[in-house]
Amino acid sequence: MNQATRMSDVAKLAGVGTMTVSRVLNGNVHVSKDTRARVLEAIAKLNYVPNEVARSLRDHRTRQIGIIVPNLHDPFFAQCAHSISLVAKERSYSTVITTSDEDPATEFIEAKRMLRRHIEGLIIVPAPGKSRLLDTEFAQTPIVTLDRPVRGSSFDSVVVQNKRGAQLGVQHLIGLVGKVWTKNERLEGYLAAMKAAGLEPDAYTVGDIQAETLQTVRGLLSSKNPPTAFFCTNNLVMRHALNALTALNARIPEQIAIVGFDDFEMADILKPPMTVVRQPTDGLGRVAAELLFSRLSDAAQKSRPKRIVLPVELVIRKSCGSHGRRSAKKTAT
Repeated sequence: MNQATRMSDVAKLAGVGTMTVSRVLNGNVHVSKDTRARVLEAIAKLNYVPNEVARSLRDHRTRQIGIIVPNLHDPFFAQCAHSISLVAKERSYSTVITTSDEDPATEFIEAKRMLRRHIEGLIIVPAPGKSRLLDTEFAQTPIVTLDRPVRGSSFDSVVVQNKRGAQLGVQHLIGLVGKVWTKNERLEGYLAAMKAAGLEPDAYTVGDIQAETLQTVRGLLSSKNPPTAFFCTNNLVMRHALNALTALNARIPEQIAIVGFDDFEMADILKPPMTVVRQPTDGLGRVAAELLFSRLSDAAQKSRPKRIVLPVELVIRKSCGSHGRRSAKKTAT
């Protein structure tokens, strides 16, 4: 690595001005293919490494965006973050990723750390509870919320048809809950579908701990009037429910039918394959990133906030079966 090599050296070897070299490094499209090739060849020959710190101070831009998600052990959040990073790379931006652990205080601390790193914008899956992202110190930072909006904010947001998706899943079961916005929407969809079918709703809230789900499922299956179907409101709950049913030797779908909200890896090759409401995970991340980058452009700074709602689809596999009892009890977890 030759630290003494300067941008002017690259420009001289390529036969262009330093501004052209800068445009190539920034991924500017207004550079001809031949010129770009000469500059890249000169960069390689001189082993030139741009001084990113100096460039960011000069341009007042770090070419970084921040991503805050609740956790990375849920594949949904990890996939969204991956899709965002791909869009950022297309624009020669890098991403800084951290987690909030579903805690508003942690989210606030991590967001402040992002500001100290001079990120140009934030994409956040907000933690449940009162958000401090509305504080004035974030007023000049473009923010896009993903999967869940922040009540009372002027942030752009990207969500899916949570209520409609839940109705599709529960209606499919019929035909053969909490502080988090998405869970509330899906619970409302569940309740609406049950009410429309003349059935009694029966919803339970479980945490992220497998043992808690096992205890809940054991209690339900051993009750006087056990449920004949489960509708799981996210894929983490779905995985915990499947583990619990396996541990209890419950037969799917003969003893208990199951539908999950969100597809997951291996759902189609399990025995039986799992019926799910699939949301466009890649699309969520990509649309949120595109929305943020549109905010980073001067033209979009003062436009009104947008909420983009992406469609979902019911993917019918074999985990539902047919219980044949119209009065069957359906439980949401």
